[in-house]
Amino acid sequence: MTTMYQHGTLANLVPGGFEGTMTLGELLTHGDTGIGTLEGLDGELVILDGVVYQVTATGTVNRPDADKTVPFANVHPADFEAVGTFSATGMAEASHRFEKAIASANRFAAVRLTGRFQSVTARAVKAQHAPYPSLVATAADQAVFTREDVEGTLIGYFAPTLYGGMAVPGFHLHFLAATHDFGGHVLDFGAVSGTLGVQTFADVQLHLPDTPAFLARNLDSPDVLDQIATAEGARN
Repeated sequence: MTTMYQHGTLANLVPGGFEGTMTLGELLTHGDTGIGTLEGLDGELVILDGVVYQVTATGTVNRPDADKTVPFANVHPADFEAVGTFSATGMAEASHRFEKAIASANRFAAVRLTGRFQSVTARAVKAQHAPYPSLVATAADQAVFTREDVEGTLIGYFAPTLYGGMAVPGFHLHFLAATHDFGGHVLDFGAVSGTLGVQTFADVQLHLPDTPAFLARNLDSPDVLDQIATAEGARN
């Protein structure tokens, strides 16, 4: 099994820890596949085959320079095990089938689903500026997009409930259209047919920022998981 690498934590984003603390160039030395966001929560990142795509709040998809920085990201070297032909009536059924394919709720895993989706609803957060607001506050400053009948790749990670705060408990999924002109953090999707790959991790490397702002920030909020759930699932 390969190692899943994570820079930063979701808990650090909750009070507004949006400053970039690792370059994309350095991040890619740890894997060629993943998800994340840029400094200031400037859009949603999808990393496929070593290429970083940034879905912005205007709906455009860019390829940011290697010197751009991230406050949070997950990457790993892709080595997906093919599950085979996959179909589901929507996100709820697909998530249940992802869990069955992973076979355990006690380890981290990645999923990659490539196919045709009846619809995908995704969001991208607008770039924030210091002094940064809270993560929940950014939910009111996001753009939500829906595209019907779209081909593309759903990529993301599963984190056991035990590690909530470090990561999003359960699935954290991003999408990129095959045409590279649509995507973002997935809020919902309709019926899908395609091919599914899963990859589980016995080793997880968590890299924390070493900056004065991070070291001084209070991350002990008692409702951190509720705030993460609110921000991750928020829709306009």
